[in-house]
Amino acid sequence: MNVMTAARSPLTPDAPPRPGLRERKKIRTREAIRTAAYALVEQQGYDATTIEQIAERAEVSPSTVFRYFPAKEDIVVTDEYDEPLLAELAARPADEPWTDSVRYVIRKAVRLAMTEQPEVTALRARLMREVPAVRARMRETVTGVGRTLAEAIAARTGLDPEGLEVRVHATALVGGLLEATMYWAEHGHREDYADLADRALDVIEHGLPTGKG
Repeated sequence: MNVMTAARSPLTPDAPPRPGLRERKKIRTREAIRTAAYALVEQQGYDATTIEQIAERAEVSPSTVFRYFPAKEDIVVTDEYDEPLLAELAARPADEPWTDSVRYVIRKAVRLAMTEQPEVTALRARLMREVPAVRARMRETVTGVGRTLAEAIAARTGLDPEGLEVRVHATALVGGLLEATMYWAEHGHREDYADLADRALDVIEHGLPTGKG
């Protein structure tokens, strides 16, 4: 859900089985490519940063970069947090209201992002705002993430994951958090990111606030 980066998955309540050597090598490679890309973009800007430069700094070949990330934008917009987030949602108490479960997981994810890698979190949000290609790619990923979230909602509620209501709710959640991220970047990262995410969830759950009379 595009909260943060690769190597750790601290959201899961119980530590998952240690991945095998091959998977650990893939994780390290993805992390190296992301770290190289973020450093270069910070130094010289997104447009000036090339796949060849990223590959050189990450000490891999350009073909390896493309094997892990089909386009440069994917380095920015993808992360390793979707599965831990869904696992965390699945582990919440069965009698907990769905909206409370979602709020708990999102708060935890945002707090972790801001505690562990605040600079990268801010950079990703800024690139989403400033670079049309990154923003477009991020919006493309919303559909896929929304479908995955719809399956999690269906598993929790017993509703049809292909039902209109579930699909609308899942897409609204992902889109609302995306807009909160954009808003945060547009306002110079001055506001608390977790509070903005909370406000987005409030709108999805309760609708627009009542206007002043």
